Amino acid sequence: MVRRSVTAALIAAGAVMLAAAPMQVDARAPRSSPARTPTVTFTAAAMRHLVATASLAVSRDPLFLTAVVDPLVASSGGSVGVTLVELGGATPITWSYGGSGVFVAASTYKLAALMMEAQGIASGATDPNGLVCFQDSDYEDGWYTDYADGACYTRNELAYRAGHDSDNTAGHMLVRDVGGADALNAWAASYGAVDSVFFTDNTTTADDLASLWSAEATGKLGGAAAQAWLYPLLTDTETESGIPAGVGATTVVHKTGTIDAVDNDAALVVSGPNGAYVLTVMTDGLGGDAGWQLIATISSDVWAFEAARAAR
Repeated sequence: MVRRSVTAALIAAGAVMLAAAPMQVDARAPRSSPARTPTVTFTAAAMRHLVATASLAVSRDPLFLTAVVDPLVASSGGSVGVTLVELGGATPITWSYGGSGVFVAASTYKLAALMMEAQGIASGATDPNGLVCFQDSDYEDGWYTDYADGACYTRNELAYRAGHDSDNTAGHMLVRDVGGADALNAWAASYGAVDSVFFTDNTTTADDLASLWSAEATGKLGGAAAQAWLYPLLTDTETESGIPAGVGATTVVHKTGTIDAVDNDAALVVSGPNGAYVLTVMTDGLGGDAGWQLIATISSDVWAFEAARAAR
């Protein structure tokens, strides 16, 4: 159980903001006077975030998460959707900030395809060592360049490429293997992803991705056998600067997606302070480091909220 004093939490929150917030420092002093202590000026948004973040130390109300995230989004200039689903704790909660907003899915469509494959493998209907052969229509520029007519790959190999490395051609081949986009979207909708059009329009929501992760984590998509195949593919991936960067020393199973100014991360945090939880963050209009930094900050704030809830 995590226990933090209010004073310690305020100090920690202040330290984080001093490191991250825009500031102006006036270190100049008249020659005849002793050196003065530098003056630090926070932006209004940074001050609101500091106060709201400190409140997480003493509040277990999810409305405080809204108070934390709102100024972050406002100052970012982008569009953001966030969904949190607690899977542990005495009274699990679900919290959403723009979670029903539709975003470009980018490579998060591969999460749905991988979960569908995992369910088939767990049931015995699909052989993980079975071969899927490349077709010209599968190709999209990505991590690997060894695709050629007649080349065949095991589902295990394609899943690693699509999950760990987010290779695009491997993702296309997996979608075709599970029956195509229509089959994938029908399957996803049956587990709560009702506003998503994966792969074709390739749109989704934070709520939909959280629904899929919740179904997976609670054993509805093949249970332990599916998880044993899927989770290693999505742990310690090539992109760890989003949700994993904002949590403590715990396993984060996740799938990212990025294209142009879109950065997304959909994760299961296996052992949070208050038990396992699902966190999905969608962003648009930031891109590059700004998108990942915002996702990591939101992830850190959610971790602090979970620690406060665990300290009851």
